[in-house]
Amino acid sequence: MDIKKFHNYRISEDILKALNGLGYDIPTEVQAKVIPSALEKNDLIVKAQTGSGKTAAYAIPICELIEWLENKPQALILTPTRELAVQVKEDFINIGRFKRINAAAIYGRHQFSVEKAELKQKTHVVVGTPGRVMDHIKRGTLTLNKINCFVIDEADRMLDMGFIEQVEAIMKELPKERMTMLFSATMPDEVKSISSNFMRNPINIDVSETSIMTADINHFLYIANEEDKFELLTDVMIMEKPDSCIIFCSTKDRVDMVCDRLEDLGYPCNKIHGGMEQKDRLSAMMRFKRGEYRYLIATDVAARGIDIENISLVMNYDIPLDEENYVHRTGRTGRAGQKGKAISFVVPAQTRYLHDIEELIGFKIQEITRPTKEEVSIQKISFDEKMNTAPQPKKMKSDQLKKEIMKLRFNGGKKKKLRATNFVGIISNLEGVKAEDIGIITIQDTLTYIEILNGKGPLVLEAMKNTMICGKLLKVTEAVDKL
Repeated sequence: MDIKKFHNYRISEDILKALNGLGYDIPTEVQAKVIPSALEKNDLIVKAQTGSGKTAAYAIPICELIEWLENKPQALILTPTRELAVQVKEDFINIGRFKRINAAAIYGRHQFSVEKAELKQKTHVVVGTPGRVMDHIKRGTLTLNKINCFVIDEADRMLDMGFIEQVEAIMKELPKERMTMLFSATMPDEVKSISSNFMRNPINIDVSETSIMTADINHFLYIANEEDKFELLTDVMIMEKPDSCIIFCSTKDRVDMVCDRLEDLGYPCNKIHGGMEQKDRLSAMMRFKRGEYRYLIATDVAARGIDIENISLVMNYDIPLDEENYVHRTGRTGRAGQKGKAISFVVPAQTRYLHDIEELIGFKIQEITRPTKEEVSIQKISFDEKMNTAPQPKKMKSDQLKKEIMKLRFNGGKKKKLRATNFVGIISNLEGVKAEDIGIITIQDTLTYIEILNGKGPLVLEAMKNTMICGKLLKVTEAVDKL
């Protein structure tokens, strides 16, 4: 059956309301094929490219199947990178917003004690990298006995990064009665073996049969000597004048070099690579998503896990040595029906890697000639005008959804013997407020955070300044989210 709208699926009003707020209207191909099968709790093997909408394809049915009253995690999602774990967690919270679904992200270089405390809360969905998930399992801080949905996202990337053994070790710890979904851009034999060893009669879904590359991306290359690449980069930037651009380099040192040199020229740019502190990586990603600067210089750590609309140009300053990384890098542009462009610099000695890429993607990438000094000079005036104009701030998918949500911070928590039911009982009895206006409640030792939905935040904030909870008058303020 060809289902063109989300409301034609067996999805609750709470989920549909969130999807509407997020601007999800017509399901993508992978969503149309995955959601009905997942709602039937079938095991699935899904071959889908980056940018196909696959996160929502599994997040929507999982959010629908979640039992809100159950305090222990019911879904576990494995991702290869920290950035993707954080992004998937946010997607679950946004899609499950009005069902009050809570999700936690756990990953390396993140404070273990903070994650441990978060997992003690009512947590419906856990998203994590394999190493950190295994760490929590061994320490007994991640409860698995209620897990009935398990997702392996970017399975081929897990294989590339050497995580497959950890993934299999985690699967052995999970309850036998569960739904398992595996998503991968490619299907190497090692990935296929997971299905035969750990899945029950999985349904195969392939939404990449037409072409491994989206038709919305135009691909070009320049042949250039290594010593000429930076000057070529600046010339191409002047000619292209991208609104938003990711420049991929092969190593952390190269990213640092390119970013430093571009900053010296006054380019509004930032960088992301594995050698940076996690908070700095997340901050750089968020600021780029928000449109605070036009250029992000990155290693392949950013090729997966960046879900940003309207990236007009992807540049391979260094051509990837693994042809599949070309697909993941260039998949950052041409998303959600937008047109995109990918430009690669190829050193003559690296043409064999180019041939491997062309064999994988199924077509020859067009070589173009370097712009002349005169052409660059003519375009430089309009480029400078654009550089001197502040980038237009970008709206995030969740901005509209969050417009009517206010998070409140109460200075009391577990140490004052406070429970979620105490807050719900008091707040839902305020004049003009109903239980469905109360979102996710997070109770810590000395603080409690509560999301108030449907534009009722200011009303609740004022009322609670003079309303006692369990005989205590708690200080209440609007909470400010930090990265």
